[in-house]
Amino acid sequence: MKRTHLNPSGLPDWSALFSQVVVAEGSPVRIVATSGQVGVDERQVVAGDGGFAAQADRAFANLATALSAARCTMEDVVKLTIHVVGYEEARIGPIRDAIDRHFADRARPALTLVGVQRLARPEFLIEVEALAIAAP
Repeated sequence: MKRTHLNPSGLPDWSALFSQVVVAEGSPVRIVATSGQVGVDERQVVAGDGGFAAQADRAFANLATALSAARCTMEDVVKLTIHVVGYEEARIGPIRDAIDRHFADRARPALTLVGVQRLARPEFLIEVEALAIAAP
């Protein structure tokens, strides 16, 4: 099985620590695993006003960028894991909105939502990772 490690433009360059995307190719499928995507631009500037909704939307946009580099789309995603700092029920609205915007009207992937104390940097409020399966 061939593995390709990607660090696509449009995402922050943290390649000294991890790959943004790993693609495992073999017949009959390609398995694509993304690293957790946070709500920052490629210069590591926090999205919008820095609030939860802005970060959630940017994290999902970054996820789409990561998947695109592996020749995948959101439709190929079979599993999402979302880590939320200080999770409380009010956070589900912005998460649902981001999922609605980025997954349109199709069947949703499996989802694990995890409340955490902290992410890699104190300003990060949400991190989204995915597992996708696509044709070779």
